[in-house]
Amino acid sequence: MKLYCVILLFLSTPVFAQADQQANTATKNLYKNLQALPGKGFLVGHQDDLAYGVNWKYKEGNSDVKAVCGDYPGLYGWDLGGIELSGGANNLDGVPFRKMRQYIKEGFQRGGVITISWHARSPLGAEKGAWDTTHGTVTSILPGGVNHALYKAWLDKVAGFLQSLDGIPVLFRPFHELTGNWFWWGRSACTPAEFITLWRFTVYYLKAEKHLHNLLYVYNTGGETKREIFLERYPGDDMVDVISFDSYQYDDGYVKNVQQQLALLDSIATEKGKIPAFGETGYEAIPDARWWTQSLLNAIGSHKIAWVLLWRNHGYNESMKKMHYYMPYPGQGSADDFRTFYNNDKTLFERDAAAIGLYK
Repeated sequence: MKLYCVILLFLSTPVFAQADQQANTATKNLYKNLQALPGKGFLVGHQDDLAYGVNWKYKEGNSDVKAVCGDYPGLYGWDLGGIELSGGANNLDGVPFRKMRQYIKEGFQRGGVITISWHARSPLGAEKGAWDTTHGTVTSILPGGVNHALYKAWLDKVAGFLQSLDGIPVLFRPFHELTGNWFWWGRSACTPAEFITLWRFTVYYLKAEKHLHNLLYVYNTGGETKREIFLERYPGDDMVDVISFDSYQYDDGYVKNVQQQLALLDSIATEKGKIPAFGETGYEAIPDARWWTQSLLNAIGSHKIAWVLLWRNHGYNESMKKMHYYMPYPGQGSADDFRTFYNNDKTLFERDAAAIGLYK
C-alpha cells in the first residue's frame, strides 16, 4: 500500500517568497505544497506521456507508464518548441498544440502536475533549431537588439498557449540546461550577464505585459557539481521558484555523479529557499533490468527533491536507427523493477498527487 500521510508534513513547512506575488490561488498552493514535498517523497514524471509511446500514438487514455504499473505519472512534461514559428501547429516532436492543451487539462483534472520546457529555435540559425551556438544570438533579442521585437512576438505566442490553459499552474522551465554548450542560450553562446538579462526580461514580460499568473519558474542547469558554475547565470531569488538540473546515464558513473549533483542542489535549495527538482534523467532503452531500484533510487537516496522527470518514449528512431525511450512499456526488460519502484513509499504517481491535493 502507498502511504498517503504526506499531507501532514505541510503543517510545519517554512514559507519563502515566490517569484510571482500575484500568482493565482492554485499556483500559490502548488508552490507551498511542493516546498513541503521533498524528503517525504517525489513526483515521478514522464515527457509527452499521454501523446504517444512505444508503438502507439494519440490513443485516448493511453500511457506506457499506466500500462506497466496501473497508474499515470504524477508529473507531465511537455515542450513548446515550435510555437514561436509562424503558423506552427505542432511542437518540435510533432505533438499538435491543440492535443497538448487537451492532455494538460486531463492530467491536471486528475490531480497531476504540469511542467513545460521550450526548445525555441535560434533567431539567427533557425535551421539548427535550438541547437545553434552562434555567439550574439541572445544579445540580438535583448532590449535594443535587432531581434527584440521578434522575441516579444515569440513570447506573445508562448503566452497565448499558457493563457489558454485557463489558469492551470505550470512549472515553466525555459532555457533548460543553461550551463551546457549546445543551445543558443548556453555558456558557449552568451555571457552570464546576457543570460541573466534574458531571463529577467522574459519573466517580467510574461508577468507584467502578458499578465500570466499561473507559472512557477524553474532554473535548470546541465548537471553541475561546482557551485560557481551552477550559480554563474542565476538570475536572482526574485525570479526563480525551483532550481534543478538534468543528468542522464551514459556510463557506470551515473549514481556517483547524480549523488554529487544532488548534494550541491540540496545545499543551494536550502540556502535560497527554493524547491529542488531533478529536471530530466533516464537511460536510453533502459538496458539494465534493475535500473529503477538499483540506479535511480540509489542515486536519489536521501536527497530531497520534489520531482524527477524521465524523458519521452519515442520508440524506434528511424534517423538514429535505434530504439529511443526512457520509460518501460509492457514486456520491456525493466518493467518488473519499475513496478517495485512504483510501490516504493517515496515515489509519488498521479493517485498519490491527487490524494495529497497539491492545488489545495
